[in-house]
Amino acid sequence: MSSSTFDLDGEPCLLSVLRDISEAKKAEEEIRHLSLFDPLTGLANRHQLMEQLRRRTAFAGRSRHNWAVLFVDLDDFKTLNDALGHQTGDLLLQEVARRLAACVSEVDTVARSGGDEFVLILKDLSETPDDAKAQARVVADKILDAVGRPYHLDGRACIATCSIGITIFGVNHENINDVLQQAELAMYQAKAEGRNIVRVFVPALQAAVNARAEMGEALREGIKTNQFMLYYQPQVEHGEVIGAETLVRWNHPSLGILSPGEFISLAEETKLILPLGDWILETACRQIAAWAQHEQTAQLKIAVNISAVQLRKDDFVQTVLSVLDHTGANPTNLDLELTESMLVDNVEEVITKMTALKSHGLSFSVDDFGTGYSSLAYLKRLPLDQLKIDRAFVRDILADAGSGAIAQTIISLGKAMGLSVIAEGVETEEQRDYLANLGCHRYQGYLFSRPLPLEEFALLLTGANASLS
Repeated sequence: MSSSTFDLDGEPCLLSVLRDISEAKKAEEEIRHLSLFDPLTGLANRHQLMEQLRRRTAFAGRSRHNWAVLFVDLDDFKTLNDALGHQTGDLLLQEVARRLAACVSEVDTVARSGGDEFVLILKDLSETPDDAKAQARVVADKILDAVGRPYHLDGRACIATCSIGITIFGVNHENINDVLQQAELAMYQAKAEGRNIVRVFVPALQAAVNARAEMGEALREGIKTNQFMLYYQPQVEHGEVIGAETLVRWNHPSLGILSPGEFISLAEETKLILPLGDWILETACRQIAAWAQHEQTAQLKIAVNISAVQLRKDDFVQTVLSVLDHTGANPTNLDLELTESMLVDNVEEVITKMTALKSHGLSFSVDDFGTGYSSLAYLKRLPLDQLKIDRAFVRDILADAGSGAIAQTIISLGKAMGLSVIAEGVETEEQRDYLANLGCHRYQGYLFSRPLPLEEFALLLTGANASLS
């Protein structure tokens, strides 16, 4: 309201103007609410979460009670979101938010930090860290139960689970980013150990993460400075070497020769599998071209493992064709090995890419067949050439009737679909003979040779006086 005085016909007057600012106040309140709360779930947003943590660390000396941070992440939310649609996914997030809020007291905070990630702050827990952990575990177990109950969303029934990481912080003025990172690391540990479980942060977990980060930097440097080499394990049919599978090794400057199991998962996680995979493919194709110059090796096929990260790239087909073109490798001598899990992810896209490469003469094998989730409905549509019986079945084939039955089923399936079958991990003559009696005559394993550097593989093929490099 504003007012002013003036004279009207000699009489003093007072003029007042009233202005309704309720809409402006309402808009101001809405802006404030948006700055503090998540619009989808109504929970505190990341900004409010960070402010509460800062307040706690700033005034930690006023209370010796411990607090806990719970990092909650839904398991396989992307799969559900893609399958049921984003509208149903939003309904699920809203229902999860309600269930989380019901698991804590009014003084605690439940926030949505983004996507399908939620962070809870449990306040005024015990002054004893171990007791505070126990109290936080009780709440976390309650959350697992609540989130895991069935959902009825938009006329559909579905199930969801979550993984939870916990960290406790008290009067030591911890950096809030460190606190959140600790809870997140514990959550990822829960994911790695099977999901739908709770894990509490311990310092050893941070040490492992630091070591992994250092290994990642070393891996990046190793790719830059050509520290990798290809080993070749022969593939045999009726006593003759018909090809080889390439297996990458890292010649680490301080740790020595490292096998794929020690760095491939890290390469995939950091996307370094892309430059490493390109190098493997290029090196294998150059070897195909080199062997083409010798009559004895001109027909050898080289099998190269392709990662899911590589296969998902839009330019995967063009990348492979480009490597074949500039190395001069014969496409019919290149076999790309894919795993079952890769084939069920975006089936139509995978079929399109495989078909495009198949038209240029490449062949495809399914590695570790029998360990995934194969469906004949899509398997028969894939332009495959070969199935590989997983080493786990070969290892137990003589002692476990189930492994023998699975091997027999794979061999029969291969015959019915017109596909060749090769058994990997063959280590004894008894295993080879058993497989031969089932109708499998292609093998790979230590019975014939361990994976060898190129020079040793050449000697295996042609004798000590020949060189195929």
